[in-house]
Amino acid sequence: MTIQSMAADGARRFLIAADTGGTFTDLAVYDTATGATTFGKTLTTYGDLVEGVIAGLEDTGAELSHAALFKHGTTHVINAFIQRRGGRTALIATAGFRDVLEIGRGNRPETFNLRYRRGAPLVPRSLRFEVTERMDGQGRVVTPLDVAELEALAPALRQAEVESIAISFLNSYANAVHEEQARAVLRALLPDVYITTGTELSREWMEYERTSTAVANAFVGARMSAYVGGFSEALRGRRFDGRFYMMGSNGGVMTPEAAIAQPVTLVESGPIGGCIGAAAYAAALGIDRMIAFDMGGTTAKCALVEHARFDVVNTYWVGGYERGFPIRTPVLDIVEVGAGGGSIAWIDDNSRMRLGPRSAGSDPGPIAFGRGGSEPTVTDANVVLGRIGSDSFMNGKLSLDRQGASTAIDRQLALPLGYAGPDRIDQVAQGILDLATVAMSGAIKEITIERGRDIRDYELFVFGGGGPLFGSDLARSLGIRTVVVPPHPGAFSSLGMLMAEARRDAARTFLHPLSEQAVGDALATLQEMADGLRVDMADEFDVSRISYLYEADMNYQGQSHTVRIQIPPEPTTESIQAAFEAVYRARYGHLNDDMGLAFVVLRAGAVVPTLRPTLEAIGRTPVAGDGAPRTQRSVYFASVGQRLETRVYRRSDLAPGATVEGPAIIEEYSSTTVVAPRDTLTVGALGELRITCAPAARKGDASRG
Repeated sequence: MTIQSMAADGARRFLIAADTGGTFTDLAVYDTATGATTFGKTLTTYGDLVEGVIAGLEDTGAELSHAALFKHGTTHVINAFIQRRGGRTALIATAGFRDVLEIGRGNRPETFNLRYRRGAPLVPRSLRFEVTERMDGQGRVVTPLDVAELEALAPALRQAEVESIAISFLNSYANAVHEEQARAVLRALLPDVYITTGTELSREWMEYERTSTAVANAFVGARMSAYVGGFSEALRGRRFDGRFYMMGSNGGVMTPEAAIAQPVTLVESGPIGGCIGAAAYAAALGIDRMIAFDMGGTTAKCALVEHARFDVVNTYWVGGYERGFPIRTPVLDIVEVGAGGGSIAWIDDNSRMRLGPRSAGSDPGPIAFGRGGSEPTVTDANVVLGRIGSDSFMNGKLSLDRQGASTAIDRQLALPLGYAGPDRIDQVAQGILDLATVAMSGAIKEITIERGRDIRDYELFVFGGGGPLFGSDLARSLGIRTVVVPPHPGAFSSLGMLMAEARRDAARTFLHPLSEQAVGDALATLQEMADGLRVDMADEFDVSRISYLYEADMNYQGQSHTVRIQIPPEPTTESIQAAFEAVYRARYGHLNDDMGLAFVVLRAGAVVPTLRPTLEAIGRTPVAGDGAPRTQRSVYFASVGQRLETRVYRRSDLAPGATVEGPAIIEEYSSTTVVAPRDTLTVGALGELRITCAPAARKGDASRG
């Protein structure tokens, strides 16, 4: 039974998406019977994540027993990598190659840092084992797998109490038979151990990247099996009998079985939802160049949306390129920085105020939450400066302790830093926000200016609980004139998940110089890959509306690095060369006309549309008031360097076409939007808030207040 038919019978009318972040769990629910979309938000409950989901559902009125579909995105995988909280993992490698994981690329990203060290590998050398086998680069067996040698490793693996095993053999991308044979042998001998192979995850060359991917998959595999399986069982125990999917990092949903087999594909499971929603709004609003910016409780993330599409890269560096390790899997092209609402401000040994990367999370959370937090955070600074109101935050469900936050900023930061005077708390609180703005604007510059884009050509699309709070400040610091805030920004990632389609990706090494023959062979290979993807998806989805995306990694012959191109609709040597040159010139500013081109990797993606709400329905919220402000309060604005009496509006009171002059505060259930002095806000036809940012006012100019 398809999801459409489940929803059509009326008994299972709800489509639910849940985004479990480091601080909050956000939910979006689409009622297929009425066309309405409702939202929920609750603090993440680490002890029982499903309980957080159930608590959030109470805000929506939906019941799990009446749901046809549940999509779930999580930060569980990336947190496991960053915190090194995975299973005890072993690596089985070709004899002589167990150190490929540590040797890596042999490069030095920080050339002049004499103390440079990479992060330690996920598997220590004592748990890296070798077996005799060898495959050549064409996939021909040179030395058969020594099964007896492999079997002899089982007692050592059992004695080492490994929870997971990664198998990665040399040149197995060309022929996976030895890896598959080794997996079968070890599964028979160690049935309780999670086992993964490199070729299950990637059929591309680059031995280091493929080995690193296999190890990473094994590292989180055992724990994610328990997590995904437990989450699914908990939903079933609460009378949910619809389809359960995990949100993949490539922008598509996947079955629990696929997520358990390939948990590395969930590495950016949470942030991808916001980019899916941002791309949908970019298409509907006609925004050709957009920066999607998501600020949550723990981190802030940004990605480019160009021509209503976000980019997916094929190598993701956990912990950053300089010191991290690579995962070879399709992942949203995103830049992330540890500057969220829960990021903690502190003083270093040189008496300088610093921000993050530690976060207060949801337990205990910021001081203002009144749940035992003791260190000042970005959220505390926003509360102290009047930007967040206690009576409106989560509709008053979580009252805010403004005095507690103010006292902590004064005692822990202002006084130790030598600030004096009646406005010292405001100055230091604003300093916390300034540090956050600098960190977040740096991330935006990395994904735009450092990649050759003119940032002034883009509009800033902000969401997450903190995005609308910082939208105007970020835009002004970057020279961006327009900020767009979608409906329900605090739960926008879950909304994006609700809109996600089903997607599968496949890649295959294809080492051939560009020629008519190679083009023909490439098309045949891509068709074979597409047919395989269609078969894989047919059991779960209606593949009658399936569509495909074909890409290739190419380079000039002799180069080691590649650029990725889309295969043109009418592929010929000329059209493929033109596509390559356009991408290469945009990235590097020149062409190597005297060098031939070559294919390196072929990629196929299959997409199946799913039932989802329309943007018109999402933004069609009944207007509750006459558009007048509900109240006023004193708010500190850095652009004028003082507090101003500021009008406070409820977003639900503002009808499409309404205009608000800054300074103003726009409050709603999941977030707060700050409109700075001299800025102008207009409500769009889809319910979006559009802020036109004026140049920064001179300090002391409160004429617009």
